[in-house]
Amino acid sequence: MKSNRKRQDLIHVGRDLIVRQGFNATGLSDILATAGVPKGSFYYYFESKDDFGLAIIDDFANEYQRKLDATISNQQRSPLHRLRQYFELGIQEMEANQYETGCLIGNLAQELAAQNENFRDRLDQILHDWETQFATCVADVYKDADSGDDRRSATELAKFILAGWQGATLRAKTSRSPAPLRNFVHILFTHVLNRPGSAQSIPTESTAG
Repeated sequence: MKSNRKRQDLIHVGRDLIVRQGFNATGLSDILATAGVPKGSFYYYFESKDDFGLAIIDDFANEYQRKLDATISNQQRSPLHRLRQYFELGIQEMEANQYETGCLIGNLAQELAAQNENFRDRLDQILHDWETQFATCVADVYKDADSGDDRRSATELAKFILAGWQGATLRAKTSRSPAPLRNFVHILFTHVLNRPGSAQSIPTESTAG
């Protein structure tokens, strides 16, 4: 149990550093100093820095899945409410960290996809999984609206939504402002989904914990 806690501590320390500095800019010495462990202990838990990075990605993906389960996959809410709740929570998180971090998966995809095939494959798999879950929610929006749009349309729109949200997150980081995020949500609901009334803010207290 103690061994697992130390491994998790290393992952959390590394994740906090990498999301702010990037993978390549974060040296092993920085991680060890911050975590307060010797190099030998690091290699007891991880074969290499790449192995460590993949563990951080998996840890983030597991945590993020809980967020998706509580928002877009929450069948107790309407699909539009689920989408809006997801975005509102994301905006709150960006505001809380003063627009310094963004999405770890998006950050690493930009930094490492062209450099490391193992990272690229894992990041692509995670993004594909997210697209699938968003597509299910979008399909529910179509179903509620009794529209003729098919599952293919839902999948294509899910890919568009995630790509647009990642781009808006990047722009929010550079501008240090929620405006790009809120503009994306406004355009999505009023023009893409054509649901003007759903663009109103929805409380997120059920997912804040």
